[in-house]
Amino acid sequence: KAPHFVMEVIDYLNTQYGEEFIQRSGWTIMTTLDYNLQQVAERVVFEGVKRNETLYGGKNAALVAQDATTGQILALVGSRDYFDATIDGNFNVATQGLRQPGSALKPFVYLAAFLKGFTPDTTLFDLETEFDATEEPENSYKPGNFDEIFRGPVVMKQALAQSLNVPAVKTLYLAGIDNVLKIVKNFGITTLTERSRYGLSLVLGGGEVKLKELVGAYGVLS
Repeated sequence: KAPHFVMEVIDYLNTQYGEEFIQRSGWTIMTTLDYNLQQVAERVVFEGVKRNETLYGGKNAALVAQDATTGQILALVGSRDYFDATIDGNFNVATQGLRQPGSALKPFVYLAAFLKGFTPDTTLFDLETEFDATEEPENSYKPGNFDEIFRGPVVMKQALAQSLNVPAVKTLYLAGIDNVLKIVKNFGITTLTERSRYGLSLVLGGGEVKLKELVGAYGVLS
């Protein structure tokens, strides 16, 4: 039951106390897993993958559910099926996989802007914008919104609530990439360490994170 979670606990214990000791200790290990939630999580992942495979060709998924008040993990699904070798099912995507987080980094970018003195009512312009960070126009960056609509002037709290891409990129520019990287590190995300790789696309997922750490960072936000 809950094989990815169980193996994660065993790996932790082996690292802390040694594999031979754990095998012979006779300990009973109490964990944070809520098996009712775990069963729901496994079903949701399996059904979600079936849908995504039809729509997008995606064959795998992962899920982490955490008690935000304690940090305890209540459910963890590392792949569609731990025992399916065709998708390397025993690889724990939730704790080991590096995946681009898409728009999930936006709240941390706005937080960096607020700490710098901007406010939720600061106005941004959601307009077609070409960002030239290299002084080489052919390499400029021109993001669009998911719905391909530009809304004109919006305040930051509206831009974040609607997950608008162009204002988010402008907010990253105003907040500063280094400030954002410092904040996400303080929130427990350990993988965004290659500063030279990151540009303004970082706010739209242009870096890789671990799902477990991203969920933990949202727990800190809440």
